[in-house]
Amino acid sequence: MKIKILLLSVVLLVLFLGSCNKSKDTNEVTPTVIPKITSPAEDEIYNTQDSTTKDEKAATIADYYPMSADTEYVYEGKGNEYASYEQTTDFLDAANQRIQTRTNNGGTETVRVIEIKAGKLEIIKRLNECYYRDNFLSGTASEDSPEVLLMEPLVQGTEWTLSDGRKRYISGVDVPVTTPSGEYTAIEVTTENEDSASKDYYAPQVGLVKSVFQSGDMEVTSSLKTINTNKAYTKTIDIYYPDIDEKLYPEQTTLTFHTGDETKDILEAAISKKTSKDTYLPLASINTKVNSLYLSEDGIVRVDFSKELVDDMNAGAGYELLILQGITNTLGNYYQAQKVIITVDNKPYESGHIMLEEGETLQVNMDNVVNK
Repeated sequence: MKIKILLLSVVLLVLFLGSCNKSKDTNEVTPTVIPKITSPAEDEIYNTQDSTTKDEKAATIADYYPMSADTEYVYEGKGNEYASYEQTTDFLDAANQRIQTRTNNGGTETVRVIEIKAGKLEIIKRLNECYYRDNFLSGTASEDSPEVLLMEPLVQGTEWTLSDGRKRYISGVDVPVTTPSGEYTAIEVTTENEDSASKDYYAPQVGLVKSVFQSGDMEVTSSLKTINTNKAYTKTIDIYYPDIDEKLYPEQTTLTFHTGDETKDILEAAISKKTSKDTYLPLASINTKVNSLYLSEDGIVRVDFSKELVDDMNAGAGYELLILQGITNTLGNYYQAQKVIITVDNKPYESGHIMLEEGETLQVNMDNVVNK
């Protein structure tokens, strides 16, 4: 009975309001808005359906492997003396998603060219025991098949086989990882071998944060300790200066490389700077340019200077030979090579005293070197 009275009251109220509105202006019609009333259960269903219709961007490898210039990753190791290492960036091609990294574990340096392409993170070139710095980004891939570090889709179960037969797969996502640098939620990538297994953890916007290698009872870990930004790569080399006593004297010089710096430019500045002793002869004048410098596949260092190398030398035959030997020793030692070819504006070296043949090499020779 109460329900009927309540309904009748609502109807009368609506009719009364309608007649009031109509009495004001017979040409005006006021709409009646009836709100939608839903149960809590219906609201939950509605919100769920709405959220699933939104486009969700799938995570990509670039999200888990950022490529940054002048950045040093420092890893703390356990279980092996070489498990600790630092990684820096030699060169970076952001447009083509290629990066050249240098890893130093205290025993050796390894250079890798890593590329993101077609949903894969791959090592396309690896140079072990590489203590010199050349740009390998634009070179061809190594003879071996590229090593796939990570593959899309970034979901548990994505699996691939490496060229050596090892199986690698994404064994977990949103995996909690503890490192000296902090806590991360990472993708876990497992690599299985016959008698060992390893796990690598990649965190979004950070990259590799931890690696774990297990073989029997042995476990070796490398965990991210810190990331240093605006960090240049430095290397100490010897520059061999001729002295008036007709001997060569090595002088240690620290080279500083920022990501993308050309090695020829850094060495050009080093060999043409003012000498520390007045009796030393500079290897090149301040006006001398290094047009090109690289280690060829035959293991020979090839350097091409501008004509100022000869024009500004102003030395007798004996001292000129010492200068060429100083250049040879300096560049040969930097590249850990025994032979150097020196040209001037792409022609064999020639002066009033010395003329080299096409392709003639100069040998690294320490017989006339005086160590302090």
